[in-house]
Amino acid sequence: MSVPSTPQEATPTCYRHPDRATYVRCNRCNRYICPECMNDAAVGHQCAECVGAGAKTVRQPRTSFGGRQHGAKPVVTYALIAVNVLMFALQTASADLQSKLVLFSPAVADGDLYRLLTSAFMHYGVTHLLFNMWALYVVGPPLEAQLGRLRFSALYVLSALGGSVLVYLLSSLGAATAGASGAIFGLFGATFVVGKRLNLDVRWVVGLIAINLAFTFVIPLMGGQNISWQGHIGGLVTGAVVAAAYAYAPRERRTLFQVSLSVAILVVFVLLIWWRTTQLLAMFGIA
Repeated sequence: MSVPSTPQEATPTCYRHPDRATYVRCNRCNRYICPECMNDAAVGHQCAECVGAGAKTVRQPRTSFGGRQHGAKPVVTYALIAVNVLMFALQTASADLQSKLVLFSPAVADGDLYRLLTSAFMHYGVTHLLFNMWALYVVGPPLEAQLGRLRFSALYVLSALGGSVLVYLLSSLGAATAGASGAIFGLFGATFVVGKRLNLDVRWVVGLIAINLAFTFVIPLMGGQNISWQGHIGGLVTGAVVAAAYAYAPRERRTLFQVSLSVAILVVFVLLIWWRTTQLLAMFGIA
């Protein structure tokens, strides 16, 4: 009497490597995976696709003010220091670069609007550069960690522009202004606001601001080098205002509020620049 034979089940193979036999399944999608495709999970193993899909659902950690938390390295701060040092090296090597990039009001009125920003990366001498970079190195990293890279970058740029705009509005026409001091003072003001919001001890930054403001106004009176008080005050106020918008934004619509206030400040700068340019052109008889 013959017994019908039972067809032998085929050995399962990896879904990515059909030539490799395996009996291990992905805990998430239940597909067979070979040792090369296995990724350790909390229980068992998962395939590469499931690991990637799971990573997308993990919520990225955020700072206290909505910025995305990155690594411990203050990348933006270091990048800004590197750019300032590089620009100083180029400035030293090229005799014409400084005159083309510093803030000179008649040139800005004539169309060189880029000077309002490029002047923040120019410095008059090594001492000027080292002092500003040291200040950036001290206050930049903790502020970048608290705000996140994007918000910190926006704060720096807006503070630099705030200093330049006040210089453009109030400085004498013959003054050629340069330096990152406006942006640095903006970081000072932001550090104070953020510290108050987080209930931190801000007495040290109050003292730092007071000392720097004293130098700003006293040194020129003593016959020392002229210091742009307009750039310092403009940057300080702008940094404090921007930081307040970031730190006190309502949680429900925080990003929208922060972006809207940043754009609004930029629009105010544009209007002030337009007004001052119109005034200067009329003064030169060009209007």
